[in-house]
Amino acid sequence: MAGEGGAYRLRCSLVGHGQDVRGLTRGLFPQGGFVSVSRDRTARLWAPDGLNRGFTEMHCMSGHSDFVSCVCIIPPSDLYPRGLIATGGNDHNICIFTVDNPAPLYVLKGHKNTVCSLSSGKFGTLLSGSWDTTAKVWLNDRCMMTLQGHTAAIWAVKILPEQGLMLTGSADKTIKLWKAGRCERTFTGHEDCVRGLAILSEMEFLSCANDASVRRWQISGKCLQVYYGHTNYIYSISVFPQCKDFVTTGEDRSLRIWKQGECAQTIRLPAQSVWCCCVLDNGDIVVGASDGIIRVFTESLERTASAEEIQAFENELSQASIDPKTGDLGDINADDLPGREHLKDPGTRDGQTRLIKDNGKVEAYQWSVSEGRWIKIGDVVGSSGATQQTSGKVLFEGKEYDYVFTIDVNESGPSFKLPYNITDDPWLTAYNFLQKNDLNPMFLDQVAKFIMDNTKGQTLLSTSAQFSDPFTGAGRYVPGSSSGSSTIPAADPFTGAGRYVPGSASNAVGGVDPYTGMGAYQSAAAKVENIYFPKKDAVTFDQANPTQILGKLKELNGSATEEHKLTEDDLIILEKLLSATCNTSAETPTAQQLQTLWRAVNWPEDIVFPALDILRLSLRHPTVNENFCSEKDHVQFIVLLLKFLNPKGKQANQLLALRALSNCFVSQAGQKLMMERRDEIMTQAIETKSGNNKNVHIALATLTLNYAVCLHKVNNIEGKAQCLSVISTVMEVVQDLEAIFRLLVALGTLISDDTNAVQLAKSLGVDSQIKKYASVSEPAKVKECCRFVLNLL
Repeated sequence: MAGEGGAYRLRCSLVGHGQDVRGLTRGLFPQGGFVSVSRDRTARLWAPDGLNRGFTEMHCMSGHSDFVSCVCIIPPSDLYPRGLIATGGNDHNICIFTVDNPAPLYVLKGHKNTVCSLSSGKFGTLLSGSWDTTAKVWLNDRCMMTLQGHTAAIWAVKILPEQGLMLTGSADKTIKLWKAGRCERTFTGHEDCVRGLAILSEMEFLSCANDASVRRWQISGKCLQVYYGHTNYIYSISVFPQCKDFVTTGEDRSLRIWKQGECAQTIRLPAQSVWCCCVLDNGDIVVGASDGIIRVFTESLERTASAEEIQAFENELSQASIDPKTGDLGDINADDLPGREHLKDPGTRDGQTRLIKDNGKVEAYQWSVSEGRWIKIGDVVGSSGATQQTSGKVLFEGKEYDYVFTIDVNESGPSFKLPYNITDDPWLTAYNFLQKNDLNPMFLDQVAKFIMDNTKGQTLLSTSAQFSDPFTGAGRYVPGSSSGSSTIPAADPFTGAGRYVPGSASNAVGGVDPYTGMGAYQSAAAKVENIYFPKKDAVTFDQANPTQILGKLKELNGSATEEHKLTEDDLIILEKLLSATCNTSAETPTAQQLQTLWRAVNWPEDIVFPALDILRLSLRHPTVNENFCSEKDHVQFIVLLLKFLNPKGKQANQLLALRALSNCFVSQAGQKLMMERRDEIMTQAIETKSGNNKNVHIALATLTLNYAVCLHKVNNIEGKAQCLSVISTVMEVVQDLEAIFRLLVALGTLISDDTNAVQLAKSLGVDSQIKKYASVSEPAKVKECCRFVLNLL
């Protein structure tokens, strides 16, 4: 393990991928193996080779039409006892593979841009992060939730050990903590794009970023420590098993091993970008880099590579070219550098670098404490004093290029030099050029196109517009606008900031008649029968005192302004409507009565509540329900009710609007409308949880229950996911046991006869949330219903 205290040395170098290795993860099967993914569009499964300290490629998986950028393992299940492999790519897709088939088992589609991070949780859940600024929660082959709230690309995601908690790190420089699909907290501190996350415990995690720092955080939001050591972007971070030590890799050509909070060892690699790393169970470290080679490092003497292999690695390292402009070695002036004699003095710490000048060339060396010697890590090019044969290429700042273009951004301003090699990615070159010269990123497409047009398409990579891939956290994929948030499908609520949360999401089964008949099952000898769920019919709010309601309406009408005042005839019309809908007369409501009601419910907020109460009662009548919820008028009707759900508004209006929405479910037309507008209704309704009014909470729980009843019939898993998120969120704040009871019935109804919904509820940690209600003594229905739900979970 990391605690053995020895130095890490090369175990083996694995050649197989044709381009940059972008992602790595420890494998579960075969034991001691790992999976790698690459810009060559493949994923490869590697198994330890007992004979020669190396690894063997077991098979190569293909399924993406563009670069593969991330990978994770989905833990074993009854169906897949060896687990599954998930990969994300620039084709916006996630491919799911079994460990023994090179073709995908299935493909997850839904993101609108590159998928660049994946993390798996319990019960088969998968979390993905994308340049489209969203993260998505998947269960098996379905998207359950979309987490929205970041303003730029999401580069890192992690599911925490405590159920229902998830982390996302973004190019907007923040990290967000999500619970049951809602953003609970935002962590700020990094000064540039957050690139990697690693979990230390249920309470702590690490992050790394383009600001060249690593931060250790508490879930509570406190930053406990900042670690410095890298001199450029840090791309990846991985934790050693059973301890808090970790490893990082980055754009400064290094792998760094951190112990007890200090950088204990720095290993340089002969590739500029060290994209990814993972730690195996035995403490060995696997790294992937821009040269397409995977290298494994070990503390174990038995697994260390042969002297010849280590010499070959050092030779390769010594021949690398180091560009001083990256800042990896600080400012360099070749004229001031000492000669080879400088290497006679030992270094003071592991990883210390020393530059010397030898025959006009600048060379970089790094001190190895374990070996007590300076190891050459490359030649520094482009510093004054470097000599280069031109070989038909163009020299720029001491380096050779295939092309050096002069770019005029505007006629009056200065021109800029843009050096380019045909082995470069034109998009990345354009991106870096604009950043270096502090030019507007709007020019990105123009500059990249200019490069491609003027190099006659000579590239060694297949370039395409989406291939932008400027793995630099800042640039073009970041635009929150790129995916046009307006196109997010309504059903896919779970959008971080709180929009999917809609309290409305959960169809509240309104009944005030809370499943009576309990007494019959109270005897200790009799087995309690589940009479609570799945609930088949909507619960409605029927209680009324028409005389009181009309009295209040007349009283407030007296103080209404002239434009809102109702005539005596209007009041008589509303009285007739109330008697028709409260079953005291056999008459059918008329169009005139409904027009008058519509005028009344458009009264100012401070006097509208008796009119809302008449609306609430009237909606139970099929004629009224059809009128307000039909294709023709439903838009104004929903807008009106949603307006009253404003958490800053009057609680009486919130209460009556929630009850009216619950009562919409009694007829076919109302159910259809409520399901069509589920996302926005639930998003708005859930905001009413912040008040402490128990009647509002009961109405919100009832609305949720009625949604659950509808969703149980149609088996819409995305809708159920939204509903579960609402139940989980509302459970956190509600105290009233009647509201809790209705939420429990909603929960039971949602997960009945649906294994996917059960898995999702578990992954959100709902079971631990409701356990306390299993011991409530009064009312007994709360305890009994809770126990039935827990039996399903």
